Amino acid sequence: MVEEFKDKPFALVGINSDGDRSALQKIIKDQGLNYRSASDGTTSGPIATAWNVHGWPTVYVIDAKGVIRNKFVGVDPNELTKAVQAALAEK
Repeated sequence: MVEEFKDKPFALVGINSDGDRSALQKIIKDQGLNYRSASDGTTSGPIATAWNVHGWPTVYVIDAKGVIRNKFVGVDPNELTKAVQAALAEK
């Protein structure tokens, strides 16, 4: 998605619940992830708690005004792409 929407006002940010930062860095490197990623430490970390995350992956689509447009628990890539396209179309 980062490549698909690289010329649009779009950002992808990952928040991981893995407590082992070195393992997370290895995953990022091994999988060639090309987006920012942070660690929440655990599945009950401060970010997961603040955003009411209870299943992984949870994906939020936030529009240009900062409004949450969609929340996916588990995600179908096609549905996610449609949601991002809709949010971008209304900017």
